[in-house]
Amino acid sequence: MVIAMEDKCQDGFEETPALLIFLRKSEEELVARMALVWLPPFSSSSIPQPTLFFFNRGRRGRRSAAAFTPQAPHPHLNCFCSHNNNEAPYSLAASSSSLREICCGRVPETILQRAEEIGFVRPTHVQQRSLPTLLSGRDCILHAQTGSGKTLAYLLVILSAIDVQQSAVQALVVVPSRELGMQVTKVARMLATRSMEFGMEQRSYTVMALLDGGMLKRHKIWFKAEPPQIVVATIDSLCQMIEKQDLKLDSLRVLVIDEVDFLFNSSKQVHSLRKLLTSYSAADRRQTIFSSASIPQHKHFVHDCIQQKWTKRDVVHIHLHPVEPMPSRLCHIFVTCKKEERLQTLLSLLQQDIPKTGIIFVNEQSQKSIMAGNPPPAAWIMEFLRTSSTEFSEIFLLEEGMSINARTLSLSEARQGRSLLVATDLASRGVDLPETTHIYNFDLPRTAIEYLHRAGRTGRRPFSDEMCTVTNLIAPEERFVLQRYENELMFECKEFVLHGAQEPRSC
Repeated sequence: MVIAMEDKCQDGFEETPALLIFLRKSEEELVARMALVWLPPFSSSSIPQPTLFFFNRGRRGRRSAAAFTPQAPHPHLNCFCSHNNNEAPYSLAASSSSLREICCGRVPETILQRAEEIGFVRPTHVQQRSLPTLLSGRDCILHAQTGSGKTLAYLLVILSAIDVQQSAVQALVVVPSRELGMQVTKVARMLATRSMEFGMEQRSYTVMALLDGGMLKRHKIWFKAEPPQIVVATIDSLCQMIEKQDLKLDSLRVLVIDEVDFLFNSSKQVHSLRKLLTSYSAADRRQTIFSSASIPQHKHFVHDCIQQKWTKRDVVHIHLHPVEPMPSRLCHIFVTCKKEERLQTLLSLLQQDIPKTGIIFVNEQSQKSIMAGNPPPAAWIMEFLRTSSTEFSEIFLLEEGMSINARTLSLSEARQGRSLLVATDLASRGVDLPETTHIYNFDLPRTAIEYLHRAGRTGRRPFSDEMCTVTNLIAPEERFVLQRYENELMFECKEFVLHGAQEPRSC
């Protein structure tokens, strides 16, 4: 971790070393991590060289910084961010630039006008930081919190790179699930629709969804008649079309891999993904964009991108909020109960919270449970809630065993708001339900990364200060697992004890 600074007095920087020490306290140890940073020059009246900055965990896992000197912090020091030779410095200082001002001259006016009609006017931090780099044509790894606006950033780049007069696949977005693919396709089509201020004579962009469970025969006819310019695809359906030579990538300009860490960690999909990155298209003939909220060992991943030729050598890693990966507007709570009491505890919490919209996450059914003939846990939780209280009539299910049409209908209904969605981790990656205020982990996720993505389904309304809640139902022996997630993701989870009827919880 190094520091990025903004010199307010001069254009150039002189390199002056300082030492940063990151402190994190767990039950048994104090972990210190050090990195060399560069500060702009300063006078003898300011902090002497070198300077030690100590970072300690504060309330809800936030970091506080203090210089080990009696003087005030350096006036030129603007913010902290992860940075190395393939990373760009970033300032968290609020920008007054609008999305139009950032994109003007590089994104077509029709697209900017349409974005404003939809409501995309003020850029999020990730858009403010990444769009200048992306629109310059550089390969990029977008590494930012869930709900931070990464999808809009890469779609604006795609729509700016396409030649609308050419009938060929020029942009490809690869996603891990049908649900995320449908969501990305919807936003792309909304942006690609002609603005009301522009005449109908202008040719429009065409967007195709090539997703698992789709009608590939119909897609083959479409590709032969008039290939779409933008394809949003799951990796299996995509490779099937490429290998049968129904889809050609000769004109590919932009390749986006969304939820890239999930795809690389999937034993079923990683082989096809590697072929797409190196065999089906070449990195030096396209702009490559990787996107995710979680990229473990990201420096090693950047190295692999260059060495394996998945990207060009000058790929930029844009990493926002490296110290605090969890969105700050979330309140984390845990309730301890026996496993046989968990359903009743969940019901009591729901009756107390009365969530506007909530998601109840359960783990996938084990193979042993399936062989024993037990019903899927998500299904019996939904049935229990429906029969136990009339307050929760709008309850929907989302799990792997459902048909494509049933999964689509459940997500569509859940997006209407005022409902509960009982789901497996199928709903945890990229699915945008902006009205969600409460997350309930009926089963504790198996990894910290899964926890991050589940929690990221709430607190997704841009520029909102509304606090949202993540509640974990755990057995006493699972407390140490949750503590490990707290340490890894830098957040604090408070215990809540149920004592009959109570006022709604608040953080």
